[in-house]
Amino acid sequence: MRDSRTHPTERNDPMDLFLQQVLNGLTLGGIYSLVALGLTLVYGILHVPNFAHGAFYMAGAFASFQLMKVWGFHYWLAMLGSALAVAVLATLAERLVFHPLRKASGLHPMIAAIGLLLFLEAGAQAIWGADFHRMPTPYTGILDLGGVTAPVQRLLIIAAAFGLMVVLQLFLRRTVMGSTIIAMAQNRDGASLVGIDPNRVAMLTFAISGVLAAVAATLYAPINLVYPAMGNLVITKAFVIIILGGMGSVPGAIVGGLIIGFAESFGAFYVSPDYKDIIAFALLVLILSVRPQGIFKGAH
Repeated sequence: MRDSRTHPTERNDPMDLFLQQVLNGLTLGGIYSLVALGLTLVYGILHVPNFAHGAFYMAGAFASFQLMKVWGFHYWLAMLGSALAVAVLATLAERLVFHPLRKASGLHPMIAAIGLLLFLEAGAQAIWGADFHRMPTPYTGILDLGGVTAPVQRLLIIAAAFGLMVVLQLFLRRTVMGSTIIAMAQNRDGASLVGIDPNRVAMLTFAISGVLAAVAATLYAPINLVYPAMGNLVITKAFVIIILGGMGSVPGAIVGGLIIGFAESFGAFYVSPDYKDIIAFALLVLILSVRPQGIFKGAH
């Protein structure tokens, strides 16, 4: 992700600078975790990496941009509309692309996902063009929290992202539908034997992944840029996160997102911004060399 706004500070207090990077790390970590959560839920059902998830993220950003910039919707209504639109898009993708390939080898769904990614990117470029767009936000203020410069949009990202993670965990742990998703991810055949409809669970899981991607994109787009290829780097890092946290692990996606977010924030500040995007992959190699199964292998 490329943050198009920087917030330089004239303070030289090391603690203030450190806390500033903590804020930035929480912002990035929150967004990465939301995207990785949707990806890891789908992986738990399909056991196939959904490369098209980055296109869902991009579609969410453009849907919110269209609703706000062109049609004049309020920020929160645009986020809701975007979440619904991408949930429908993700569900259609499951029915039309992935469901027919459910008995095919792992390579076929992967190729189909890449094809869907390219199709959606080309569609976005045809509709909105290849230019970079700025998404407006009503939360443009900046707060001074004890010497730390805190843009309101970043605080909103942190609160909304981690609040949504708590809601998702409660849904998975405390509701019948959430339990069916976990059961299907752990043992698809066993879940089918006890009466769980795999088609319904698959559609619900894709819909949830679409909502998470759209919300993450709408939260982050005002401090980033909206463009057709914006999901490529995001989905690459999301794959790093779910491998790092343990394939199919919900806690792993959250922890992995925070690790990458903090590593990028502190690495960009204390080392060099030029190496910010490389840090995620260096961490992946380092951690997997010590723990090849990931941090939370097998956890849900």
